Amino acid sequence: MTGKEIFALQEQVAFFNDQQAFRQLFRHYYTGLFQFAASIVKVKEVAEEIVEDVFVKIWNKRSTINNISNLRVYLYVSVKNQCLNYINRQGDACVMDLNQLDVICSELVPNPEDLMVASELLQLANKAIHELPPRCRIVYKLVKEDGLTYKEVAEVLNISPRTVENHIAVAVRKIAASLNIDFSAYHKTASLLSK
Repeated sequence: MTGKEIFALQEQVAFFNDQQAFRQLFRHYYTGLFQFAASIVKVKEVAEEIVEDVFVKIWNKRSTINNISNLRVYLYVSVKNQCLNYINRQGDACVMDLNQLDVICSELVPNPEDLMVASELLQLANKAIHELPPRCRIVYKLVKEDGLTYKEVAEVLNISPRTVENHIAVAVRKIAASLNIDFSAYHKTASLLSK
């Protein structure tokens, strides 16, 4: 869905209490939010409950949903905060740092042709993703799997867009290194072409 379509649904919910529009928003965002929550809290049922609670709160305040300029960022921040609150309650109110979280990224799932051609590369890539530092893995997941922009990830994690860019660069370098991909030839060619 485009940003305009999302905002149109938000207006339908805010002005007309449109349950069908709300269901569309829920279906559109649920899977990504659930996977994000599950990778933080590590308990499927708790992740489901957290995401559903966030949507219930939005429904309860539906008259103001049209005031949210970027619903995707708002939802991810809300889910992140609910997850951290849950973790802190479980840990006797210890403060949880995002670097301590072990976010699980979805594995790359090959089609049958890919299995024949590149199954080893896929295993190496999945292993490299799993071995990324926690914060780097969170950024990678949000950008590459959930499709958030650098700016949106920066807002969700309360870091600068430049930091997001740096995390993605580290992730790409580490994944490339594990696949024995040499980017030096690319950088040389790119610098020659830019002259």
